[in-house]
Amino acid sequence: MTKAHFACAGSFGLLLPRERGQLCFKALVCGLLTAAAINCTALPTVAQDKAAKNAPEETVAPEEKPAPYDDRLARLSEIMGAVHYLRNLCVAGGEPEWREAIQKLIDSETATEPKRKARMIAAYNRGYRSFASVYTTCTPAAATAEENYRNEGATLAVEIASRFGN
Repeated sequence: MTKAHFACAGSFGLLLPRERGQLCFKALVCGLLTAAAINCTALPTVAQDKAAKNAPEETVAPEEKPAPYDDRLARLSEIMGAVHYLRNLCVAGGEPEWREAIQKLIDSETATEPKRKARMIAAYNRGYRSFASVYTTCTPAAATAEENYRNEGATLAVEIASRFGN
Protein backbone atom coordinates (compact mmCIF):
# COMPACT_ATOMS: atom_id res chain seq x y z
CA MET A 1 0.00 0.00 0.00
CA THR A 2 1.10 3.58 -0.58
CA LYS A 3 1.28 6.22 2.13
CA ALA A 4 -1.99 7.72 0.96
CA HIS A 5 -3.61 4.34 1.28
CA PHE A 6 -2.10 3.91 4.74
CA ALA A 7 -3.46 7.24 5.88
CA CYS A 8 -6.88 6.59 4.44
CA ALA A 9 -7.03 2.96 5.54
CA GLY A 10 -5.70 3.86 8.99
CA SER A 11 -8.48 6.34 9.57
CA PHE A 12 -11.07 3.63 8.90
CA GLY A 13 -9.28 0.98 10.95
CA LEU A 14 -8.52 -1.25 7.93
CA LEU A 15 -4.83 -1.78 8.69
CA LEU A 16 -3.23 -4.75 10.28
CA PRO A 17 -2.01 -4.13 13.83
CA ARG A 18 1.65 -4.05 12.76
CA GLU A 19 0.98 -1.59 9.91
CA ARG A 20 -1.21 0.49 12.22
CA GLY A 21 1.70 0.76 14.72
CA GLN A 22 4.16 1.82 12.03
CA LEU A 23 1.71 4.40 10.71
CA CYS A 24 1.02 5.77 14.18
CA PHE A 25 4.73 6.01 14.91
CA LYS A 26 5.41 7.76 11.58
CA ALA A 27 2.46 10.10 12.15
CA LEU A 28 3.68 10.83 15.66
CA VAL A 29 7.21 11.59 14.44
CA CYS A 30 5.89 13.74 11.57
CA GLY A 31 3.58 15.58 13.93
CA LEU A 32 6.38 16.21 16.43
CA LEU A 33 8.72 17.41 13.68
CA THR A 34 6.02 19.70 12.30
CA ALA A 35 5.22 21.07 15.74
CA ALA A 36 8.91 21.58 16.43
CA ALA A 37 9.35 23.37 13.11
CA ILE A 38 6.37 25.62 13.82
CA ASN A 39 7.57 26.37 17.35
CA CYS A 40 11.13 27.06 16.19
CA THR A 41 9.91 29.66 13.76
CA ALA A 42 7.55 31.13 16.34
CA LEU A 43 10.04 31.21 19.21
CA PRO A 44 12.07 34.22 18.08
CA THR A 45 8.98 36.36 17.72
CA VAL A 46 7.58 35.15 21.02
CA ALA A 47 10.92 35.87 22.68
CA GLN A 48 11.02 39.29 21.07
CA ASP A 49 7.48 40.01 22.21
CA LYS A 50 8.32 38.97 25.78
CA ALA A 51 11.52 41.02 25.69
CA ALA A 52 9.61 44.01 24.38
CA LYS A 53 7.02 43.68 27.15
CA ASN A 54 9.67 43.31 29.86
CA ALA A 55 11.96 46.04 28.54
CA PRO A 56 11.57 49.41 30.19
CA GLU A 57 9.95 51.99 28.01
CA GLU A 58 12.37 54.48 26.57
CA THR A 59 11.82 57.88 28.00
CA VAL A 60 12.36 60.59 25.49
CA ALA A 61 13.91 63.64 27.01
CA PRO A 62 11.97 66.76 26.21
CA GLU A 63 13.52 68.71 23.41
CA GLU A 64 15.52 71.62 24.69
CA LYS A 65 14.38 74.84 23.16
CA PRO A 66 16.85 77.68 23.23
CA ALA A 67 15.81 80.84 24.98
CA PRO A 68 15.61 83.94 22.78
CA TYR A 69 18.63 85.35 24.61
CA ASP A 70 20.83 82.24 24.45
CA ASP A 71 23.25 83.80 21.96
CA ARG A 72 23.70 86.81 24.21
CA LEU A 73 24.00 84.61 27.28
CA ALA A 74 26.65 82.50 25.56
CA ARG A 75 28.55 85.65 24.63
CA LEU A 76 28.29 86.88 28.23
CA SER A 77 29.60 83.53 29.41
CA GLU A 78 32.51 83.78 26.99
CA ILE A 79 33.27 87.32 28.19
CA MET A 80 33.14 86.19 31.81
CA GLY A 81 35.66 83.44 31.02
CA ALA A 82 38.01 85.93 29.40
CA VAL A 83 37.63 88.44 32.26
CA HIS A 84 38.20 85.69 34.82
CA TYR A 85 41.47 84.70 33.18
CA LEU A 86 42.67 88.27 32.69
CA ARG A 87 41.72 89.40 36.21
CA ASN A 88 43.54 86.45 37.74
CA LEU A 89 46.53 87.24 35.56
CA CYS A 90 46.64 90.95 36.39
CA VAL A 91 45.38 91.03 40.00
CA ALA A 92 47.79 89.63 42.60
CA GLY A 93 45.33 87.57 44.67
CA GLY A 94 43.09 86.53 41.79
CA GLU A 95 39.34 86.92 41.75
CA PRO A 96 37.35 83.66 41.87
CA GLU A 97 34.03 85.56 42.01
CA TRP A 98 33.90 85.83 38.20
CA ARG A 99 33.78 82.09 37.84
CA GLU A 100 31.38 81.71 40.77
CA ALA A 101 29.04 84.35 39.34
CA ILE A 102 28.82 82.71 35.92
CA GLN A 103 28.43 79.30 37.55
CA LYS A 104 25.39 80.53 39.49
CA LEU A 105 23.96 82.13 36.35
CA ILE A 106 24.46 78.99 34.26
CA ASP A 107 23.00 76.77 36.99
CA SER A 108 19.90 78.91 37.37
CA GLU A 109 19.34 79.29 33.63
CA THR A 110 20.01 75.71 32.54
CA ALA A 111 19.13 73.60 35.58
CA THR A 112 17.13 70.98 33.65
CA GLU A 113 18.72 71.41 30.23
CA PRO A 114 22.09 69.66 30.02
CA LYS A 115 22.73 70.57 26.39
CA ARG A 116 22.19 74.27 27.01
CA LYS A 117 24.35 74.05 30.10
CA ALA A 118 27.12 72.38 28.10
CA ARG A 119 26.95 75.16 25.48
CA MET A 120 27.24 77.87 28.14
CA ILE A 121 30.14 76.13 29.86
CA ALA A 122 31.86 75.66 26.50
CA ALA A 123 31.48 79.38 25.80
CA TYR A 124 32.99 80.24 29.19
CA ASN A 125 35.91 77.88 28.58
CA ARG A 126 36.41 79.26 25.08
CA GLY A 127 36.72 82.80 26.49
CA TYR A 128 39.09 81.65 29.22
CA ARG A 129 41.31 79.68 26.85
CA SER A 130 41.36 82.34 24.15
CA PHE A 131 43.42 84.60 26.40
CA ALA A 132 45.31 81.80 28.14
CA SER A 133 46.85 80.93 24.78
CA VAL A 134 47.96 84.54 24.18
CA TYR A 135 48.87 86.06 27.56
CA THR A 136 51.07 84.43 30.15
CA THR A 137 51.86 87.63 32.03
CA CYS A 138 49.90 90.78 32.61
CA THR A 139 50.74 93.33 29.93
CA PRO A 140 49.16 96.71 29.16
CA ALA A 141 47.36 95.03 26.25
CA ALA A 142 45.95 92.36 28.59
CA ALA A 143 44.76 95.05 31.03
CA THR A 144 43.10 96.96 28.17
CA ALA A 145 41.47 93.77 26.85
CA GLU A 146 40.16 92.99 30.34
CA GLU A 147 38.66 96.46 30.68
CA ASN A 148 37.04 96.29 27.24
CA TYR A 149 35.59 92.86 27.97
CA ARG A 150 34.30 93.98 31.34
CA ASN A 151 32.53 96.95 29.69
CA GLU A 152 31.06 94.75 26.98
CA GLY A 153 29.92 92.22 29.59
CA ALA A 154 28.26 94.94 31.70
CA THR A 155 26.44 96.31 28.65
CA LEU A 156 25.34 92.83 27.63
CA ALA A 157 24.14 91.94 31.13
CA VAL A 158 22.05 95.14 31.34
CA GLU A 159 20.62 94.49 27.87
CA ILE A 160 19.64 90.90 28.69
CA ALA A 161 18.09 91.89 32.02
CA SER A 162 16.16 94.86 30.67
CA ARG A 163 14.96 93.16 27.48
CA PHE A 164 14.26 89.64 28.74
CA GLY A 165 14.06 89.96 32.53
CA ASN A 166 10.83 89.79 34.49
